[in-house]
Amino acid sequence: MVTLDLNGIWQMKKKDDVEWTKGKVPGSVLTDLLHAGKIEDPFYRDNEDKAKEILSHDYQYERTFDVEGKILEYDRLILCCEGLDTFAEIRLNDQVVARTDNMHRTYRFDIKEYLKEGSNDIQVTLYSPLDFIRQKHEENPVYHAQGSMDGFPYIRKAHYMFGWDWGPQIPDAGIWRNICIKGFNEARLEDVYITQTHAQKKVSLDISVKVEQWNQKNIDAVVNVTAPDGQKISAAIHRCRYENHIPMDINDPQLWWPNGYGQQPLYDVEVILQNDDRVLDTKTFTIGLRTLTVKREPDEWGESFDIEINGVRIFAMGANYIPEDNLLPRCTSEKTEQLIKDCVEANFNCIRVWGGGIYPEDYFFDLCDQYGLIVWQDLMFACAIYDMTDEFAENIKREAEDNMKRIRHHACLGLWCGNNELEVAWVDWPSFKDAGAKLKTDYVKQFEILLPQVAKETDPNTFYWRSSPSSGGGFEDPNNENVGDVHYWDVWHGLKPFTDYRHYYFRCCSEFGFQSFPCLKTVESFTLPEDRNIFSYVMEKHQKNGTANGKILYYLSENFKYPKDFDSMLYASQILQAEAIKYGVEHWRRNRGRCMGALYWQLNDCWPVASWSGIDSFGRWKALHYFAKKFFAMTLLSVCEEGTRADLYVTNDKREQVNGKIVWYLRDNSSKIISQGSKDVTIEPLSAVLCEQLDFSDMLTENKLLRSTYLEYSLLSDDHCISSGTVLFTKAKHFEFVDPEIQADIKESDNGFKVILQAKAFAKYIELDTEDVDCKFDDNYFDMSAGTTKEIEIKKESLSADISLDELKAKIKVRSIFDMTEKM
Repeated sequence: MVTLDLNGIWQMKKKDDVEWTKGKVPGSVLTDLLHAGKIEDPFYRDNEDKAKEILSHDYQYERTFDVEGKILEYDRLILCCEGLDTFAEIRLNDQVVARTDNMHRTYRFDIKEYLKEGSNDIQVTLYSPLDFIRQKHEENPVYHAQGSMDGFPYIRKAHYMFGWDWGPQIPDAGIWRNICIKGFNEARLEDVYITQTHAQKKVSLDISVKVEQWNQKNIDAVVNVTAPDGQKISAAIHRCRYENHIPMDINDPQLWWPNGYGQQPLYDVEVILQNDDRVLDTKTFTIGLRTLTVKREPDEWGESFDIEINGVRIFAMGANYIPEDNLLPRCTSEKTEQLIKDCVEANFNCIRVWGGGIYPEDYFFDLCDQYGLIVWQDLMFACAIYDMTDEFAENIKREAEDNMKRIRHHACLGLWCGNNELEVAWVDWPSFKDAGAKLKTDYVKQFEILLPQVAKETDPNTFYWRSSPSSGGGFEDPNNENVGDVHYWDVWHGLKPFTDYRHYYFRCCSEFGFQSFPCLKTVESFTLPEDRNIFSYVMEKHQKNGTANGKILYYLSENFKYPKDFDSMLYASQILQAEAIKYGVEHWRRNRGRCMGALYWQLNDCWPVASWSGIDSFGRWKALHYFAKKFFAMTLLSVCEEGTRADLYVTNDKREQVNGKIVWYLRDNSSKIISQGSKDVTIEPLSAVLCEQLDFSDMLTENKLLRSTYLEYSLLSDDHCISSGTVLFTKAKHFEFVDPEIQADIKESDNGFKVILQAKAFAKYIELDTEDVDCKFDDNYFDMSAGTTKEIEIKKESLSADISLDELKAKIKVRSIFDMTEKM
């Protein structure tokens, strides 16, 4: 076997131009033009419109490469294209090899007849999809997501590139993944599939090896499995047939667990195809030993929807992941690793890959394996009607097979899901219901028959879910509270109060969300000073949900006083977002057992924008992500308040018992203690318990007291606070905050800095930030009572620049809700 890498420097140009520009593969049109200084940043101000015009043209990529005579002696020479976006024509030495039309597929073409010894020319022409989708939409308009370009459902290209209610219309193009030539003699590995059978202190592997062979020679297959400690076991099969099964036993296996439940040991599996001592082909995989499925069983409420790992049913905690940039070549394993580490730091154990983006890179799944995030993987269909033809059906079948085969061996893979929101759309959305019987039948063919069958044949070991949300398919009440998963949007789209979450006990809520603006540093990256008003033209260009700014102001009016300036408006929006999601998550975690999952919308952004994300496009944590670190803690003390009552719950998602003490204080706005109490608690593993019911009706006897009193609560274990918070008995806009006069001192250590805070009165939503530089605080957007000291750590590795103690003291900024409004 030989590989000839075609990645690297190419030349590119607009198809009708004469002048060439240096290009890079993997890459894209916009990134190459941007690096060449030929276009402005497409994310700045309203440059999105210019970028879309640039992408209305066709582009060519070319390079030459040398082929030695000994390479031409190989039986088969295969051009492997791991990602062509999207309408592409490939020429070798001025002969057409193939035309492609699916960004999500891996294409392989036998090109031996086109190659010659010495210098060879390869040309890839990328045709703009814009005329195609416009023409298809004019011929037969089908529904698609609001804010996106007409006709996109007709092309197998990442949907979000055509615009979404959080993303720009920038349908970039390019050779976006690796391209190479592979040479084979005698035979090649067509497919490898690994099945695990778990028993007491043993895991049996069945390694299915399919061999494509084009001669009559005896071919052997050897499998080597290397354990995390380096120990290796091997097995082989001689005289391979087309399909072969190689059994192997791993004694005393080290099990893979998601974050919070154990370690993530990984085993390397190497499959070698050989003839005597000559290696013909190899494939390598990294696997984790675990059982992982979704349990659907009848119970007293309906039917469970629980992720079960190694026999343990866990509460799925996480968010929905979208592509990290509209210019995909700017995504890197380093950036993705930081994002995954941010998820782990916020106590995620699960992440949902949403169906309107891309099937992520291999390194995404490697990182989820390494850090312990279970992946809910949508197939790439979302919020659209698809017109099924024989050609389209074959195309998406190949797409699903390619990606399932690429991803299925990963320890992190929890489930496949057929699409995002299509089944519920056919039931509840008028534009779908009016689309006609033919297109509804097409949905059944695609998502109830074709793709489930592909999954059954290609990856039978992984749970398959037909749509999200769903109760199991067949248009049977797909957003049912008591069966399957739910997308709940009445808080936000329906303008319901945050407390509305408490009316529902979803088995798994896989989408719910609330918008906020990014921080001022991020806004400054795409605006001029005159743009910095949420209703300016540029700010609205970076707000893709048409009614969202009004919704933010509505919820602001319901909860907070009006902010004093633009920066305070951004801050207020993030606090609203964090509180909204906290209400839902804490409620569902208090009802663990009935409710078993909360995946909020959304984790990240693809450009600087007002959106539902908890981390913006620069990797800056919003208030929501800091809140998530607390409301997703494995052991959580939370409060359900109503009127003058407060019920205290402890949720223990650990696999071991938790012993601790609940301590609470009823305080006035200056933090003077009115009443206090404590209670020792023992919480069994994987449970949620109502531990204390408090009623302050005899103390909070008038409205003025309700507006100046708060409850502070903590859960202590071994004298260490593991969960805490405060709750008001009125809306924050009516609470009589007094100036907390927060004092901050900073000290330096070998690995970082400590910010030491004190307050002279109750301070709520304390935000720390640093001017001109970025960093990560180990806590932020927290509350403090007078007379207490709070130490916040900044690790030096999280700083975006090396700064001294004195420089940090000059750059640190502290504010709370008291500072958000004008003072009379």
